[in-house]
Amino acid sequence: MAAEPEELVVVSGKGGTGKTSIVASFAALARTSVLADCDVDAADLHLVLEPKVLKRDSFSGGKRARIKSGHCIACGKCEEVCRFDAISYDGPGNGRVARTFRVDPIACEGCGVCAWFCAEQAIEFAPAVNGEWFVSQTRFGPMVHAKLGVAEENSGKLVSLVRTVAKAAAEQQGLDLVIIDGSPGIGCPVIASITGASMVLIVTEPTLSGQHDMERVAQLARHFDIPAMVCVNKWDLNPQIADEIESLARKTGFEVAGRVRYDRAVTQAQIRKQTVVEYQDNGCAEDIRSVWTFVRNRLDAREKARG
Repeated sequence: MAAEPEELVVVSGKGGTGKTSIVASFAALARTSVLADCDVDAADLHLVLEPKVLKRDSFSGGKRARIKSGHCIACGKCEEVCRFDAISYDGPGNGRVARTFRVDPIACEGCGVCAWFCAEQAIEFAPAVNGEWFVSQTRFGPMVHAKLGVAEENSGKLVSLVRTVAKAAAEQQGLDLVIIDGSPGIGCPVIASITGASMVLIVTEPTLSGQHDMERVAQLARHFDIPAMVCVNKWDLNPQIADEIESLARKTGFEVAGRVRYDRAVTQAQIRKQTVVEYQDNGCAEDIRSVWTFVRNRLDAREKARG
């Protein structure tokens, strides 16, 4: 029986650290992997990789109430029990009453209390479409990604779906690695991104806030007992703090995968819809290759230990 594919999750304690740029370059260097963009609230890996969508499907992360105006008798019970101010008395008339009640779909939290207490069964409580997910092909291999709708929730559930589909695609195609672009921060989408993963790479930047946020996401990885490494991106903007971050990482039991210098070539590559390792061989591309070699060696060692 073939071994399960490894899952490498690249995360950051905050947005803007360069996490996605590094993931895109990893994809170019790996060549035989499945990509999963789990930053579903602000997915942008597709901007560089230009995926060709092969399959798309809607995502339902919960339910939402809707008042059937033809059945509503305007008793007001739904407005009374709603604790989210999502119901208002401004719906259309229906021949029996001049006005009915209406549910604001953005304010509705999907708790279902209004439908439970409606004696007329005038409230439909049905699955809501919160976004879409896609299976695509890129120049570096398969990619699973998603897009959450505006003001929609349940991003953690969508992240879990993206990971499941990506892992299944890797198993189906006999690929041994899934590279996951995780969400920034330490919230629900991040927990869904790293739970059960093989390894986590934390990308940070040499600032006080970057150091603080790196510590928080490192604690999260430790809580779930997932091996983690640290990479300082744009380290040369503040070498002193970069040194402090690496020292702190080692003291707390995390390996340092390497550091990546600041390089304007990253922006130039993005303008051309390329990864920086495609755009040039030197500069930060050289640093990213070094980080990738370190990470790949650790993954290979883990796979060998599993037998």
